[in-house]
Amino acid sequence: MNNEKTNEEVNSNQETISEEKYVELIKAVYHNGLVALKQHFDEVEGQVINKEIYGPVFVYRVMDDSNNGYECGFFLRELVAKFQSDGDPSEWMASFFVELMRTEGGKLLPTPPASEDEAKVFIDKVLVPQVITSIREEFAPQQVHADLDWNKEHSGIVFEAGFPEIKEGNNVCAFPLHVLFTQLLLNRDPADLVIQGLYKIREEHGIH
Repeated sequence: MNNEKTNEEVNSNQETISEEKYVELIKAVYHNGLVALKQHFDEVEGQVINKEIYGPVFVYRVMDDSNNGYECGFFLRELVAKFQSDGDPSEWMASFFVELMRTEGGKLLPTPPASEDEAKVFIDKVLVPQVITSIREEFAPQQVHADLDWNKEHSGIVFEAGFPEIKEGNNVCAFPLHVLFTQLLLNRDPADLVIQGLYKIREEHGIH
């Protein structure tokens, strides 16, 4: 559920800092993203898109040797956290493009569904099957429960996954469906969030 809160904390902090400083933060994060990716790729460009729920989203495009474009989006909060961490943010950002470049001919951001009906078909036929397949492959042969559910806390549909064999304590993690949907539209693998949540459950129960 990390990305559900992707920009909420930063947005709330915006209220305590001036608009000018907030704009400076956006510019600095955008610039740092360009610099980080240019350590690995020759041609990099980007833009900042404002999403109503998530706030600023940083979309970068990398060109390969054949001039094919590959795009990937990042949230403000996760980039700020990466740039402030002890790790190498450039390696982390570049890894998404390395994965995308396995697709020959380029991979730009997918076109969002034009209607609610199209969105439902996209979720049922693409998003949910893709996530279920990925998490079951990751934890095979261990049995993994995965399905959609209604969650009062999030006031909407969530993707829920867990381990039936764990009988005591927390054995499931849930992510709002719109979070996974947005990940896919940013050329990110929505299954990564669920897999991270499931590994955390295993860790809490001492399963390695």
